[in-house]
Amino acid sequence: MTERPYADASSRVSKSASSTGLEVHVGSMPFALDKELLASKSAKVVALLKENSNADLSCLLHDIPADSDTFELVARFCHGYAIHMSSENIVPLICLSFHLGMDENHCNDNLLSKAVTFFEQRVLPSWNEIIKALRSSEKSLQQMMQLGLFDACLQAMIAKASDNPQHLGERITVSRNDGDGGDKPNAKRRLFALDWQEDLTTLSLQLYEPIIYTMKQHEIPLEYISASIYRYAKKWIFCCSGGRETVSIYKRRYQRNVIETLEKLLPHGRELLPCSLFFEMLRFAIELEASSGCRNGFEIRIGKQLDQAKVKDLLIPSQGYTKDVQYDIECIRRILKAFYGNYDSSDASGFIKVAELMEEFLAAVACDASLVIDTFISLAEMSMAAALGTKRNSDGTYRAIDIYLEKHAYLTEKEKEQVCKVLDFRKMSAEACEHATKNERLPVRVVVQVLFMAQLQLRETLVRAAYDDDKTGKEDEEEEEVRLEMEKMSIKVKELEKDCHEMKKEITNGSNRQRLNKGKLSLWSEMKRKFGCSTNMDDLHCPTKKKKVHPKWSII
Repeated sequence: MTERPYADASSRVSKSASSTGLEVHVGSMPFALDKELLASKSAKVVALLKENSNADLSCLLHDIPADSDTFELVARFCHGYAIHMSSENIVPLICLSFHLGMDENHCNDNLLSKAVTFFEQRVLPSWNEIIKALRSSEKSLQQMMQLGLFDACLQAMIAKASDNPQHLGERITVSRNDGDGGDKPNAKRRLFALDWQEDLTTLSLQLYEPIIYTMKQHEIPLEYISASIYRYAKKWIFCCSGGRETVSIYKRRYQRNVIETLEKLLPHGRELLPCSLFFEMLRFAIELEASSGCRNGFEIRIGKQLDQAKVKDLLIPSQGYTKDVQYDIECIRRILKAFYGNYDSSDASGFIKVAELMEEFLAAVACDASLVIDTFISLAEMSMAAALGTKRNSDGTYRAIDIYLEKHAYLTEKEKEQVCKVLDFRKMSAEACEHATKNERLPVRVVVQVLFMAQLQLRETLVRAAYDDDKTGKEDEEEEEVRLEMEKMSIKVKELEKDCHEMKKEITNGSNRQRLNKGKLSLWSEMKRKFGCSTNMDDLHCPTKKKKVHPKWSII
């Protein structure tokens, strides 16, 4: 059959009424249908006609869960016209055809089977088509969940993300040089990409939340999940946020729900995102008056990598109704507590970096002319506490106090003394003490204390120098004694070598004489044997022996 053109809304209404004609309004759009053709494809229409033969069918179909475009596709199919299926209309089409009972139990040539086949063959194999289908199905979300369409999309997405996690978008790396990081996509990769990658962040929160939650359970790399969550916050909160006066209460409520949901989805690992991005999300959570659990979650994540933060990250303005406190001191205190509570490295460089960070932060806020004394003192105490155990001097704190006194020249002598109470003079270097003794901004009492500490340091230096000299003298004497002992030992060794040489010589000469004497004795023994003399030394006195005559041979 040829496709019937639908130029406008009026063309959908039949101009000639008939006994089988039916007019249905979907939304504000009228449709002229044939009851018999509609019943041949829909089991629900058949059931309605049997139960209400005399009733107006248009009244019974007023609750159709679809928009006018989707119902038009169904009407065209029932009247024998070709329909165009796409990723954008396939999910609502499946839901409506299921609602009307347009399945194989009612008709072999049914719309539901055709739509499901298209969904399985054309949508599920492609990441981009799945995103398009989900994005266009938000109005029929409940039906999609009930029919299992969402689960099918979810399983297909997990399989694709497991093979290639870049479907979620590129990672946001933590820069070691400046620590700022940021959402900086790879331009080269984008340039040579074969097709555009549909972004998961374009989905509504109702769809995005279960997708990310399930991906975390299936061990998709957390750095990709974290990057996707940040980009979602950037799209739905950061880029469309304004002051309290410009944003409606309903939009603020929605944004608050988004930031609280994203905080629950965020993994708790270290270095999954740059520290500055966590601070950005924390600021919006505070501005949107998110729950304490949400703010605390961001503070804990920041605390785990506070050693990567910058001074500008800590400049969190106070959101209280009073303007006496310019910065959120308690928030910074909780972040520091989270850092020390979660730092498990044996390397102390993290503590040193945080101590330096707090000193730089204190110097930065000291330039604020509106910073009250109590706020500055609280921050200075936190800075001094952060430096404990790092063997750092108090020069950084002294520099911040000097800046604060310079920017607040109107302070009284008593107020200046109150500011300087946090300074530990014992940990000031000699250069800092020398500068402080000439600093006219410091109170007189503080200058006296600095002079006293300088005298103590000078005395300790002199004592240490004298001790070192004495120790050096003793070491020289010990070295001289060792040298003399070594010389004595060397002489003794030489004497022993000489004695050993003499003994060896004597032993050699004695061996030669012994061999000569042995030779002589052997010759004499041989001669005695020939002469029949005994070899006994006692017999050497008798040169010969008388020959014995056997009695048998004796002469009578």
